[in-house]
Amino acid sequence: MRPRRAGSWLDAVRVYGQPRMASMLALGRELLASYASQMGDRAWAYGERRARSRLLKGQTVVLLGFGSIGRRLAELLAPFAVKIYALRRQIHSEPGVHIVPEEDLSKVLAEADHVVDVLPENAATLNYVNARRISCFKPGARFYNVGRGATVDQEALIEGLKSGRIGAAYLDVMVPEPLPPAHPLWTAPHCYITPHTAGGRDNGNIELVRHFVENLASFEKGVPMVDQIL
Repeated sequence: MRPRRAGSWLDAVRVYGQPRMASMLALGRELLASYASQMGDRAWAYGERRARSRLLKGQTVVLLGFGSIGRRLAELLAPFAVKIYALRRQIHSEPGVHIVPEEDLSKVLAEADHVVDVLPENAATLNYVNARRISCFKPGARFYNVGRGATVDQEALIEGLKSGRIGAAYLDVMVPEPLPPAHPLWTAPHCYITPHTAGGRDNGNIELVRHFVENLASFEKGVPMVDQIL
């Protein structure tokens, strides 16, 4: 394994973790609903909005996947005193995270206030979040997909939102992309969409060029290069 220096790939991991955290906090504090009211009828929903606001403290988060991005999200969640489960093939301990095998997933989904999909796309993960697994969700759980769109059965997701099994969904990835204006995800209840921008930032291209130049210099000197960019 080649060593990894601090640099653009590490910055990217940090950036990727932040939108997940932001969406949890925005949904928990009813920011999206308040913004919708501001853009719409401007109703002063004081009692209703306060009654639905939640703290993350004491809640349970299930991470579907526990690679670099999942670990970064776990770090961001640590100060909020949440309980974190993470699905991963390799079962060994992680500080502050309960690693679970796939056979135990249904049980922990029933406890989850938040289910975060950071799965890669491959033959084993296509439509991984399907009607059967959604039926295991704790009623009202919030779902976040920041992995790959193909890992979710979107029809089942829409049905879960309509039935209330899923309380809200934040999606940065979906199928297809770009999502057509008439696609039913746009109008699904409590479904919030960003156009695959969760990992983006204003200086992203500059950082990629800098990373390439640093690796080129390392290659010319015959020293190890950084071998991962997220």
